[in-house]
Amino acid sequence: MIPFVRSVAARPLLRRVLRPVGTFLAVALTAIAGYAALGDVGVVEAAFWVVDPTSIDLHFRDHAGPERATKGFAVLVTVGLVLSGVWIGETVLTTAFGGRIRDEVKRMQDRKTIETLEDHVVVCGYGMFGRTIAAQLSNNGHDVVVIETDETQANRADDDGHLVVLGDARHEGVLADAGIGRAATVVAAIDDSNANIQIAIVAEELSEDLNIVVRVGDEMYESLARRAGADTVVIPEITSGQNVANFI
Repeated sequence: MIPFVRSVAARPLLRRVLRPVGTFLAVALTAIAGYAALGDVGVVEAAFWVVDPTSIDLHFRDHAGPERATKGFAVLVTVGLVLSGVWIGETVLTTAFGGRIRDEVKRMQDRKTIETLEDHVVVCGYGMFGRTIAAQLSNNGHDVVVIETDETQANRADDDGHLVVLGDARHEGVLADAGIGRAATVVAAIDDSNANIQIAIVAEELSEDLNIVVRVGDEMYESLARRAGADTVVIPEITSGQNVANFI
């Protein structure tokens, strides 16, 4: 395969566009050949007829020939060019924006579902810690809403079957989108103690009855997290160490 063609075929958008573009070119070349044969004209004039079919009328005013057959052929050519052009446009739009459109529709559906939830759990952050908590909560029958800033992680949470809000959980609007006012618990599970403490402060302001669980990376943050409103402070390293000790 020619290197240029190989490089084009390796790109998803270009690879998918090759077929409709090839069809468009095939129709155009067939049209040129057909016009040249029917109208007994040169390639340049035949190509011009493809662009401007009204020139066919002008030609047959001064030249004898199969005018009706040529005009019928022109109709077929026009239909072929229009359909293949639409195919190209549809392919480009679907390939370039189809995934984003599907993601946006899914998020709209998630928002409507979240609006109906009560006593659910909001998990902020979908790293290893957040994933583990969300999975366990779901297995225990809890409704879970995941808040995540990273789109890749958000898609992973969606693939795992969780409702997802894409955004920064430190912002009131994002927590509100997750239904924080109707939630039973919020888990600040980000791998950043300061960010989790900020989430606790904002969450407590939005819902006084909320159970707030905050992850911190060091004991020095525990008292600060509790002053920020945390009901439970989790230090994964200590918790995992205690669990390991129980197995010894």
